[in-house]
Amino acid sequence: MEDLSPRPGDLEPIETATRDEISALQLERMRWTLGHAYENSPFYRKRFEKAGVHPSDLRDLTDLAKFPFTVKGDLRDNYPFGMYAVPMDRIARVHASSGTTGKPTVVGYTKGDLDVWASVVARSIRASGGRAGDMLHCAYGYGLFTGGLGAHYGAEKLGCTIIPVSGGMTERQVTLINDFKPRIIMVTPSYMLSILDEFRRQGLDPAASSLAVGIFGAEPWTNSVREEIERTFDMHAVDIYGLSEIIGPGVANECVETKDGLHVWEDHFYPEIIDPETGAVLPDGEYGELVFTSLTKEAQPMIRYRTRDLTRILPGTARSMRRIEKITGRSDDMIILRGVNVFPTQIEEQVLKCVGLSPHFQIELVREGRMDAMIVHVEAAAPSVGAEARKSAARELAHHIKSVIGISTGIEVGEPGSVERSLGKARRVVDNRPKE
Repeated sequence: MEDLSPRPGDLEPIETATRDEISALQLERMRWTLGHAYENSPFYRKRFEKAGVHPSDLRDLTDLAKFPFTVKGDLRDNYPFGMYAVPMDRIARVHASSGTTGKPTVVGYTKGDLDVWASVVARSIRASGGRAGDMLHCAYGYGLFTGGLGAHYGAEKLGCTIIPVSGGMTERQVTLINDFKPRIIMVTPSYMLSILDEFRRQGLDPAASSLAVGIFGAEPWTNSVREEIERTFDMHAVDIYGLSEIIGPGVANECVETKDGLHVWEDHFYPEIIDPETGAVLPDGEYGELVFTSLTKEAQPMIRYRTRDLTRILPGTARSMRRIEKITGRSDDMIILRGVNVFPTQIEEQVLKCVGLSPHFQIELVREGRMDAMIVHVEAAAPSVGAEARKSAARELAHHIKSVIGISTGIEVGEPGSVERSLGKARRVVDNRPKE
């Protein structure tokens, strides 16, 4: 893989600013955000008054802890436009996440918000090794999901040539990669594995493709998946982080020269780590739940939004801005099985250790008698893997899960293609336990 370290003059001044300079900018912008929310959002005015706080109570950054949290339920309770802090005639675009309870979470953007969003995605692509003039294949879904259009306008802002493929039609994805020869791909990591399968199905060598950089986000993924993608495609695999409620993709990104955690673009997003149970702010370096406050959003400021993502804050390395450790789990994705906490990414790591298995898997939760149980559905790496080899791979995987995670699981090894494929975010857990 080629060296994609930034060249002199590539970085914005804020990316190499001192901590004091960054903190001063954050305090200035946080005061504006709290004032803007209080004055223009009925939701936040009521929430602040109920908590007995006022924007003037913010004298330094630590005072943010006095202000109440915002949670996903607040957006659903104020569906569709009750969280806005500007009149509707200033809303330039609306996005929404898929709703599991019938109502999606809706987010709005002013023209200024869209420009900020494009700028932080452009910064993220450049941190990943992208440059103006690169051709970029965007396989994130377009539409209400923020991934496709967020990546699209960021790529254009950087000066890339964008191929807006969206998700699905995997055979066509591979055809376009081979014919157009893009240097960068932006896609979910699980769908990249489906693209890898299609390369192999067509008898193509993925390492011979034009792809030099993959920017993967929208779902947790492990370093084992990174190693698989980098080895097979001979490309850099870099992590991007974001969520619709804060802005979309581009809240934080790894730097290709270090790949040691995602630098938060702290001039626009202020991170905290809290104890998920008590809500207490934890010092940098301790694991907990990630919380964000937007610093520049006009349409829909978010104050102390609880992401449910579990990570920790670390000092800056390739950039001055602090990093979050690679996110491999969410507090609401955690499975508690017979008293043991399990995350899908832990299962993924064990699947990737088994030579006879493909990286595709799905966890099924069932009830056996009075006890909950887990079945891991996986695939043989190739149709030629026979019955005895599959049994051996199942025993190996069960052993790894028991040894590393501490639970006994059922393993079902199916034919290649038998596990549900992702065209976007992978559905890792299917809960078939009886409803209480």
